[in-house]
Amino acid sequence: MSKSKLNASIEAIEYIKPKIRIDSIIGVGTGSTVNFFINELAKIRHLFKGAVSSSDASTKLLESHDIEVYELNDVNEILIYVDGADEVDTSHNLIKGGGGAHTREKIVASASNEFVCIVDESKLVNLLGNFPLPVEVIIKSRSYVAREIVKIGGSPELRKNFVTDQGNQILDVKDLTIENPLDLEKRINLIPGVLDNGLFANCKPQKVIVGKD
Repeated sequence: MSKSKLNASIEAIEYIKPKIRIDSIIGVGTGSTVNFFINELAKIRHLFKGAVSSSDASTKLLESHDIEVYELNDVNEILIYVDGADEVDTSHNLIKGGGGAHTREKIVASASNEFVCIVDESKLVNLLGNFPLPVEVIIKSRSYVAREIVKIGGSPELRKNFVTDQGNQILDVKDLTIENPLDLEKRINLIPGVLDNGLFANCKPQKVIVGKD
């Protein structure tokens, strides 16, 4: 599995390398596959200006490689955003948020000129939903949001002993039939108290790179 993730990361570097300039900002996601990507990105850090990170964990790893990390508010353009996924369907819709960073990931992805998703073969599915859908909720609204999710057929479970970088909680939702990811993404996000959910249908990647052993 590690070799698959490394191979996806190396291919992603080869894909973005011709695109970057000395003043480019690279968007960087979160997760085990992205950690491999960051290690590879460090090898070409002299070719670009810096990065915008989607999580505190990725920020620490980037900075450990002497890659300067900028706040999203302080940059005018993100050339390309590279991130992993927990599931990818045949239309490039994603489920993300296994690491609890999907809200910031979606923001940075949306602010970028191009979104590239890197995964290993195990993440490819025909229909999303086997992986529980993460929903970030404001703590005081958690019970209400859970009841509303039950009404649409989901089985929400609180992710125990976990707080997001924004200070919120995660409900991991099982038993959802995700035949229309875009509609479900919008429907869940309209529940008051939901910050964002882990469906990336409105903001899905233009390119998916699948690493193999």
